[in-house]
Amino acid sequence: MSAVILQVGQCGNQVGLEWCEMLSKTSEQCGHGSPYITKEGTLAVVCVDSDPKVLRRAQRLVRNKTLLESNIVQGKGGRGNNWAYGYHGHWVEEGDQLLQQAMEAVRQEAERRDYYGGTIMLHSVSGGTGSGLGSRLCEEIRAEFPVSHILTVSVVPHQSGESPLQHYNTLLSLAALHRSSDAILLFHNDQALSYSRDLQKKVSGTFGLSSGLAQGTLSFMNKHIVSCIAGLLLPVHNLTTASNWSLGVEPWELIRSVCPMPAAKLLSITQAGSREKLKWDSLASSTLQSVPQVSLAGRSYTSRAVLAVARGDQDNSFIMSSALNKLKRGHRCVAWNPFPVDHWTVCVILCLFSDPCNEVCLSPNAHLLTVCSNHSSVTSLLDHVVHRTKEMICVRAYLHWYERYGVEDQDFQQAVETLLKVVEEYDAH
Repeated sequence: MSAVILQVGQCGNQVGLEWCEMLSKTSEQCGHGSPYITKEGTLAVVCVDSDPKVLRRAQRLVRNKTLLESNIVQGKGGRGNNWAYGYHGHWVEEGDQLLQQAMEAVRQEAERRDYYGGTIMLHSVSGGTGSGLGSRLCEEIRAEFPVSHILTVSVVPHQSGESPLQHYNTLLSLAALHRSSDAILLFHNDQALSYSRDLQKKVSGTFGLSSGLAQGTLSFMNKHIVSCIAGLLLPVHNLTTASNWSLGVEPWELIRSVCPMPAAKLLSITQAGSREKLKWDSLASSTLQSVPQVSLAGRSYTSRAVLAVARGDQDNSFIMSSALNKLKRGHRCVAWNPFPVDHWTVCVILCLFSDPCNEVCLSPNAHLLTVCSNHSSVTSLLDHVVHRTKEMICVRAYLHWYERYGVEDQDFQQAVETLLKVVEEYDAH
């Protein structure tokens, strides 16, 4: 395999451990094994959090010998939902130790790879550890492995209600990631919550379930994110060798496909699937339902590049369908890119549907379409974060919480300028 998976913070580890359990299940069904699991049967995963309680679930993987105990890096306390606290750590030795231990675990895991292509980091941009320490780790990895890739799977908070510091954290985190990563795959909590509620209604209607589903909303959201990651990054035929071996280069080929220009690297993902044989055109239409078309100001959104991954394409029907043209029109691909839509296919579906059973689906009739787009609708998020941050800075709300850990006014200003330049880049094309 070519990737080291780095899980940082509570959200990153909750999603990441779902991903780890799914990889363990799918590896049993892979003829040549999963590219994300070594020959010794261990996952190339590093779990990092400042709060030890979050990582207790990872100990099960250690006991099952699918995760090395040295790859669990934990501190003694949280980071107070503060990006500055997570980024700079304690003013005492523990903060440096957590960063150093995490980097040493990543370094050792990279050295175990026959080929190390880069790091996939799972985290949230709104908390303290995931956003702050995650940003710092990205910078350290970039300095340590300057020619490797960094793909982040970044969970964006609800627009309001999670934390009074979430807009500051999101601003500083996205700005830092834009400087050090190659691509940022965004998952919005609001969208994941909406999807999960719709799914819960279907499940309750089908199976007669009721109150218990409300308690499992977070689990549904995590499973949905993992299903999208799996649909995108599990092995595909286009990138396997003639002997059907996968080197696990899907994350890096994803970056090449959908990030034609490094100044615009914020990605969105949609997914549609069916356990019955369904036309690819219908699945393509389903993925387009959640794609924003027009901004609040009435400006049409566009996409720089699109990657479609069709799993369950046993008869090459995907390429013969009109799905690719439908995606090109629906995402309003820019005119300057001569080949804006790329596609990968897999005959046998081997990934998770976002269902409550969380079961690996190997149905011969199942179809799953995962679409990743470099879409300009991300400017709506960036504008919202910049606007809310400026409002808070004007009244100097909570700034002292950041100043005590070394973040000053010019750091906020630099982060605002970084995101505004990204908005200009998307609006210009």
